[in-house]
Amino acid sequence: MLDTLTQGFRAARNRLKGFKEISAKTVEEAVKDIRISLLEADVEYHVVQDFLARVREKALGEVVLTKVEHKGQKLSVSPAEHFVKICHDELVATMGEGDATLLPSKDGITRVMLAGLQGSGKTTTAAKLAHNYKEQGKKPLLVAADIYRPAAVEQLKVMGERVGVPVYHEAGATPPDLCVGALAFAKANKLDLVIFDTAGRLAIDDFLMMELEEIVRRTSVPNIVLVVDAMVGQDAVKTAAEFNRRLELSGVILTKLDGDARGGAALSVRNVTGKPIKFVGMGEGIHQLEEFRPEGLASRILGFGDVVGLMKDFTRVVDEKQAEDDAMRMLSGGFSFMDFLEQVKVIRKMGSLKDLMDKLPIFPDGMPGGMDVDDKALVRIEAIIHSMTPRERMRPDIIEPSRMKRIARGSGTGEKEVADLLMRFKAMKDLMGHVGQNPGILGRLPGFKQLAQAKAMKGMDFNQYLPKGGMPGAGGGPGGMAPGQRASMSATDKAKARKKQKMAKQQRKKQRKKK
Repeated sequence: MLDTLTQGFRAARNRLKGFKEISAKTVEEAVKDIRISLLEADVEYHVVQDFLARVREKALGEVVLTKVEHKGQKLSVSPAEHFVKICHDELVATMGEGDATLLPSKDGITRVMLAGLQGSGKTTTAAKLAHNYKEQGKKPLLVAADIYRPAAVEQLKVMGERVGVPVYHEAGATPPDLCVGALAFAKANKLDLVIFDTAGRLAIDDFLMMELEEIVRRTSVPNIVLVVDAMVGQDAVKTAAEFNRRLELSGVILTKLDGDARGGAALSVRNVTGKPIKFVGMGEGIHQLEEFRPEGLASRILGFGDVVGLMKDFTRVVDEKQAEDDAMRMLSGGFSFMDFLEQVKVIRKMGSLKDLMDKLPIFPDGMPGGMDVDDKALVRIEAIIHSMTPRERMRPDIIEPSRMKRIARGSGTGEKEVADLLMRFKAMKDLMGHVGQNPGILGRLPGFKQLAQAKAMKGMDFNQYLPKGGMPGAGGGPGGMAPGQRASMSATDKAKARKKQKMAKQQRKKQRKKK
């Protein structure tokens, strides 16, 4: 996502590394990298010029304290870091503040009309919006007012059923009549949010634009939201400007930002139309409609991830109480393949791995060469675990070569993939066991406080419990390894692992004899 934009800002930051002060020459070189990146990302030309002028002015016109003293500590900031901060602030200013609020109506029924070009994702967005506000306690109604596209009504009905929201349609009625009838239906059924899904049209199609104006006049809809395909780039911005001229938009929703979007629309649409971006579509899943946060998007463009957005994704798919109970059990040594499978399912619910990795602030200089994020790796992991017997999931130490062969055959994977997963699982289990006994600073967090054996974590090297090379990706996938990456162990490490496994078996035998 947004790779074209990110490359230019990364190049500018690297160009300024090592400089003790920012000169006009170094700023001009950095600005040139950014200009190329913005234009390649299809950002509107005048927006590019205004953005770069503000960055140039602040970079050269501000007096910056590069060293300060705070609570007895001397802190310093480099010129490159100061330049990045300027770029971040100006990106946020260019995109404008996010505003996901909806204007209410006097009769208590909030009205939203979605408009846009054909193929921009209006019907999917209508269902996502309904789902979003339903989770917030609203009672939505979807209105199938697209009578021109074949199967549009059926598509909305299917999606409405998926999200548990009623869909209103009258065969043979015109879109304005449909919308008026929907309001009467909503009032009779005590529904408080009505979303009109209208047909795609060009802004120059006068007949269809007049139809939208008629809907606005007869329903008094105050929330007129344009759905824009971010992959269209600068053309999307021109479309938004024309729709705004005819309809007086209240906001914009950008869709398909998770695809090969160059990002130009995200930076241009607010500046050109003066209307806020309300939501962004980050995938096909019904949950994947995010409130627009310019700070988070600016941070991702600069290569620093979006931890706030990541935590919102996590809290959306995870039950807090259940997560705390699971953490207690796993840290007390009860980590099984069933827990591992639940972790995989949570990650898949949160969206694509590429999007998750983009939100992690661990690769400011881009993904390391050769490191590939493969969403199918999670599918393969699930298949492998599902091919195990219940006993094997609870006691993976019993999985010897013949069982491994059967699991590989049942999951459609190779024996090496099964072996790699077992090794990653063991590394994760060992790590959790040691953290449970020595939580250190983590002991201040909920869930850790109740661990009876909480001790200070001093001089502990986690790498001894992991495959050689530590934790590639710092959490990119289950077991702390990026899915798709293979663990590698030296002969010495393998011997140590076998010895440790043998000792663990002997210990278990002794315990069984005592019983």
